[in-house]
Amino acid sequence: MGKFSEAVERVEPSATLRISDLAGELEGKGADVVDLSVGEPDFTTPEHIREEAKASLDRGETGYTPSAGIPDLREAIAHKLREENDLRVERDEVVVTPGGKQALFEVIFSLVRDGDEVVLLDPAWVSYEAMVKMAGGELNRVTLDPQTGFTPGEVDLAEHVSDDTRLMVVNTPSNPTGGVFSEDELEEIRDLAVDHDFRVISDEIYEKITYGAEHLSLAAMDGMSERTVTVNGFSKSYAMTGWRLGYFVGSQDVREQASKVHSHSVSCATSFAQRGAVAAIDGPQEPVEKMVDAFESRRDTLVDALADAGVEIPKPEGAFYAFVPVDAEDDAALCEEVLQEEYVATTPGSAFGVPGYMRVSYATSEERIKEGVERFAPYL
Repeated sequence: MGKFSEAVERVEPSATLRISDLAGELEGKGADVVDLSVGEPDFTTPEHIREEAKASLDRGETGYTPSAGIPDLREAIAHKLREENDLRVERDEVVVTPGGKQALFEVIFSLVRDGDEVVLLDPAWVSYEAMVKMAGGELNRVTLDPQTGFTPGEVDLAEHVSDDTRLMVVNTPSNPTGGVFSEDELEEIRDLAVDHDFRVISDEIYEKITYGAEHLSLAAMDGMSERTVTVNGFSKSYAMTGWRLGYFVGSQDVREQASKVHSHSVSCATSFAQRGAVAAIDGPQEPVEKMVDAFESRRDTLVDALADAGVEIPKPEGAFYAFVPVDAEDDAALCEEVLQEEYVATTPGSAFGVPGYMRVSYATSEERIKEGVERFAPYL
């Protein structure tokens, strides 16, 4: 029997999915697991979105669509990016993908060559590392400022990039920290990208989930429209994780190369799901606002519960995660122990490149948040 590909052997299975699988096994045995590891809203997709997808099915729209997405959705996304993000984008510059993760994979696989240096700003979502390694890139990991909630803060990014840098991945609002980069911090990244002539992937999947902080799109800044690939999707803001819909916009050369990967792998996103996505953008936004209000209340509940347990953290300004310090040499072993002994699922910080922490998701009820913190507080 032959060996497996080097690309696959470079990566490890997802740590977040490992925790999820363990939690599922315990629940299957009857355990009352408080799941604070989940990376998805606990809300149902808004009704008007579901109704439009049903109507699409009833119209028999069950075949292939154009590879880059149906024209109505691409136009709706382009209009949204112009109006909300100040990007100069037309319909033909949008590529719709089966999930934001697929968009990231297509772009990274297209941009990164063997040995290319890719900068990750840690803590960084687990799949960035895997995608870069599969593409053959070399990681340059930069730990951000914990005092500012893991934004660039006082970290001198100029010390960590050079003319050898090929790509930087920026995620704001951030998974796993909930940090939101300020305008000054994004301008610093812009200046470095221009000075050293590297591209930036701006992952903005949590853009609508912020609490008083302003989300800014890197591609809207002077000098960044051609060197930024903006990635977004519908999973988080519209509670559409299972619909698997994302998209990216970038320069023509990036789109042309990434579209090769797209057409030879996934062909297109699901037809009737795309119709639902049009309704998500063009329809009422009140459901999104209600979800964000609920997340903000849950965030406050979590931060207060942690403070009562003696742990102070910067209040997350976006997404639905907190990055909580733990007193343990092996945070992965600690998280597994907390799950096995206390039936609370969290994710180790080492999975995101920064050991000594656990990621706690507050995409669950305030009652379960309080109970979960009460159970794992002794381990902090």
